Amino acid sequence: MTKPKLATVWLDGCSGCHMSFLDIDERLLALAEKVDIVYSPLVDLKEFPESVDITLVEGAVSNQDDLEKIKKVRAHTRLLIALGDCAVTANVPAMRNPFGAEAVIKRAYQENVTLQPQTPQVGVPPLLKRVRPVHDIVPVDVHLPGCPPSADAIYAALTALLEGEAPDVSALTRFGA
Repeated sequence: MTKPKLATVWLDGCSGCHMSFLDIDERLLALAEKVDIVYSPLVDLKEFPESVDITLVEGAVSNQDDLEKIKKVRAHTRLLIALGDCAVTANVPAMRNPFGAEAVIKRAYQENVTLQPQTPQVGVPPLLKRVRPVHDIVPVDVHLPGCPPSADAIYAALTALLEGEAPDVSALTRFGA
């Protein structure tokens, strides 16, 4: 029997949710007995697989690359978890929304530079007009808030899903469970 496939994806965020995932510590070994981690910034695979059972998505959707990636991830994932406040509410990345993408680019690359102010044209994906939470773009099956969610909450949610149960997110996120 094959193990369920688990993926993690990092959009516009700080990597704190992935750090919290790693804070599962020795329970990662128990998790590895139950799943195959098939895609993640923590592994070397570059292309998202055709079929994934559970994907944890950290970060908000703020640029064209994020938008294309989350649509592809959703199309190839059975259960999608919005992991952390950036994925759930757009949180810190959305702080640029009141100013607009162009004003932020101008401030970062023109106004706050002493030598050779210039906006990069290569390697920087175009920003969307507004930063949005994942569920504004694609359907999300589980919202796991927190900045970041605790390792215990992530492990409990994954364990429940792997046992075919819906995780009790309100109990997991109360008091930093």
